[in-house]
Amino acid sequence: MDTSRTLPDFSDTWLVIPCFNEGQVIFDVIANARETFPNIVAVNDGSRDNSAEAIHAAGAHLVNHPVNLGQGAAIQTGVEYARAQPGAQYFVTFDADGQHQVKDVVAMVERLRTEPVDIIVGTRFAGQDNSQVPWIKRVVLKTVVMLSPRTKRLGLSDAHNGLRAFNRKVAEEMDIRMNGMSHASEIVAMIDNHGWRVAEQPVDILYTEYSMSKGQSLINGVNILADGLMARRLK
Repeated sequence: MDTSRTLPDFSDTWLVIPCFNEGQVIFDVIANARETFPNIVAVNDGSRDNSAEAIHAAGAHLVNHPVNLGQGAAIQTGVEYARAQPGAQYFVTFDADGQHQVKDVVAMVERLRTEPVDIIVGTRFAGQDNSQVPWIKRVVLKTVVMLSPRTKRLGLSDAHNGLRAFNRKVAEEMDIRMNGMSHASEIVAMIDNHGWRVAEQPVDILYTEYSMSKGQSLINGVNILADGLMARRLK
């Protein structure tokens, strides 16, 4: 008797992974994700380590930026590559450092298939246990929401979460022009300006020893707060 499970078909879904100097972990991140999502494009954003080789070895599509252009530019490059592929209907931005979980992506894409939404943004603040989120990051992220009337109006509690899933309409209209962490506020502005139907999805972020050793929480926290202040000035 065949006891194998029939897995959902995600051949119409593309993961977009921006990558900068993640050679230590990117192979495992891609290999794990490809067990469920066969279509992955990783944008090597001017890395100085072996990221490009690891991406290629893991079986993902590789796009190289000759110099570091920032996460926003890498996401835009990846989305443009993915939306040009035959049959691509759903798109997911997925971090290269192992913090995002495939199970959350599965749930988000299934919602896109069945609910009247265009884009789903992951949130660490939907009532689930978020004790693993470093305290400084919790403070910063909640402060940014308070500083942004637009974010609050759209009902987003964690707009700087890098895990997002969206349909082809969003992919066709996405045009990120800002680098660094500023692209997150730019995406929020596009949600508002284009009238994309948005929802949130509770997700679990894995703050690994690797990501914490890079000082990600403090550095990104400062960058996110600066971005929030700038977004308020531009509002």
